[in-house]
Amino acid sequence: MVTTTPPGRPESPGAQHAPLVFTDPGGRQHSAPARFGPPAHRDAALPLRARRVLLGRREVQCVQVFLSRADAAHPAARALLDTEAGTALHLARALEGTPYPYLFPSVLGYELDAPEPFLLYAAPRGVPVGRTQVTSAADHRVFARDLALALCLLDGEGLVPRGVSPATVHWDGTALQLWGLEGTARVGRPRSPWGRAPYCSPEQRRGEGHVDARDAVWSAAQVLYQVVTGRAGPADRAPEDLARHRALAGALPRAFAPAAAGRPTPAALLELLAPEDARRLLPVAAGAARTRHEAFDRTLEAKRRASAPLAGDPASGAAGAAGAAGAEAAPGDVLCPYCLEEIRLDLSHLYVTDDRNQYQPLDLSGITNPVRRDDAMRAAVQRCAADPDFPDHYIPVPYLTHGRPLTVAMIGQSSAGKSHLLTQMIAEITDGGLRRYGVDWQSVNPEQHARFARERVQPLRSGKVLAHTGSVHEFAQFVESLLLTDAHGRVRPVAFFDLGGEDLVRTDEVLRFLLGVDALVFVVDPVLALPLPQLDSLRADLEVEVDRDGDTAFGTVLDRLPRKGPYLETPAVMVLGKADLLRFQPPVDRWLEEGPAAAIGPDQFLAESADVHALLHRHAGQAWLRPFDAFRRCTLHVASATGGRESGGRYPAGARPRRVLEPLVSLLAMHGIIEAPGGAASFGVGREAQ
Repeated sequence: MVTTTPPGRPESPGAQHAPLVFTDPGGRQHSAPARFGPPAHRDAALPLRARRVLLGRREVQCVQVFLSRADAAHPAARALLDTEAGTALHLARALEGTPYPYLFPSVLGYELDAPEPFLLYAAPRGVPVGRTQVTSAADHRVFARDLALALCLLDGEGLVPRGVSPATVHWDGTALQLWGLEGTARVGRPRSPWGRAPYCSPEQRRGEGHVDARDAVWSAAQVLYQVVTGRAGPADRAPEDLARHRALAGALPRAFAPAAAGRPTPAALLELLAPEDARRLLPVAAGAARTRHEAFDRTLEAKRRASAPLAGDPASGAAGAAGAAGAEAAPGDVLCPYCLEEIRLDLSHLYVTDDRNQYQPLDLSGITNPVRRDDAMRAAVQRCAADPDFPDHYIPVPYLTHGRPLTVAMIGQSSAGKSHLLTQMIAEITDGGLRRYGVDWQSVNPEQHARFARERVQPLRSGKVLAHTGSVHEFAQFVESLLLTDAHGRVRPVAFFDLGGEDLVRTDEVLRFLLGVDALVFVVDPVLALPLPQLDSLRADLEVEVDRDGDTAFGTVLDRLPRKGPYLETPAVMVLGKADLLRFQPPVDRWLEEGPAAAIGPDQFLAESADVHALLHRHAGQAWLRPFDAFRRCTLHVASATGGRESGGRYPAGARPRRVLEPLVSLLAMHGIIEAPGGAASFGVGREAQ
């Protein structure tokens, strides 16, 4: 919402010019001297502030919208500024080359990961209509047309401006400019209370139902009524004197319906207010802006034509196509995740750790109470002696007593953010994130889980940057393991391994471990993969360059896994990690805002996969897509474990994970732990799979 108090004038010409570093809408970084005026809150209820800026040696007049350092420490405040930036940048791209950019603020640049994040706009046109008058009937028609046009253009992008009010609608005597973009929401999202009466619709004020484009029609009607009459209308119904105002009587009665379903759409409102302009409205969001998916579609069609192996077929790899049936395997038929030999529960080889974290033998002979015995076994580990030549290794007992375990390996360079992604993934599981799919969890070893939470989850959530994946000395070890219970009560141990790319390249024992892995997560580092200009400054800071040959760890893994037939059958996902670095880049911007799916189907994640594939195919090249080409069932995802860049070893507003659980949901559906219509064998390939 734009303040009704204009920001003050910049400092005097003799004041020192502080350098302002920002990224323009094209992703290129700039630095220019700037003089700042005093700040003012744009809205007393919001943390966003604004001030005038004279930018560069020519002292171009701008407006900076920013958060103070104190306000920027709050994730909700940063989310507001991110919403405004994302909307402004999205509109700038969508409206480029059309007659309509004048309807919205013109964004010049941004820096949203700074201690005081900001947006930089060209100076606003006009003043808020709450502080001026639109006097003539001709001006009323132009004003109404422009406001309806702005709503139509936003609706075409699936966006709803929730903050339309006399404070956010500017008028310069000839045209309108709509501000208040921090209140924008996507169509179909759950409503939350926003705005003030009478300008916000009744259901928006109450936060009921889902965001609808017709919410903004109510707001526009209220603004038009005030512009014409000079007074605010009722907060819950149509004004009684509409019929006395010719400019309003024909177009607005239905716009004041108490529920969105009774109001006209933005397009219908424009047709009522300015029919000729409605017919001339360009299809801004049409084919030219649509992501091209031809390469993805061709690859997926080839996978659909390839028959899936039968359950238990050796070609299916460690996981096979048996899905959750592995949970019913007989005790003893467990593959050690380290030495890859078969082991079974042996009560004579159990150990527990002492206060110094040293293994001590556990003697169960004196524990006759079954409850205490089960509790002691849950905290115990078993020394695996299946391969006497393999280094000493220990397996949690619950891992051996619940059927076939599921091993998940994170693959990628140590800089890709795998450790942060895995930590947030497990944290969301333990927060109950899988319950919507009928899956619950329990720790395999309570002591190990408590250590993981203490050493990984809690520091990251408090904003601390975790260390990169440590080097493997002799063999890979899982960083955490959980017991997952599906909707039918079947329990499956799941162990997570975090493998550094450097170890995969140089350590043969780690590569041998991959022969027994059931699921793979390939994490793409956008800094290394995507030659986008907004990543150039980060590459310079890290002293790295774009690698057109792909991640060497990906190639090493793919070359080592045995293949029978055209595709590898182990379930896999690719994750474009650190997606917060690209949160304003299509199509990442769309998917980072998507919430968890309400239901799982055989085509789940295919739209996201197609968009991520198109982004990598266009900018990174085919080498980065090798896992998708190699695995029959492989979905592609965007995820951000932290929500922003680090600063001084910390994340200024704490770590804010986004879409970190979706890759695991896909893998669990491929294994049948999460049920999907069409079955596990077709998940990741689609309903047309053979």
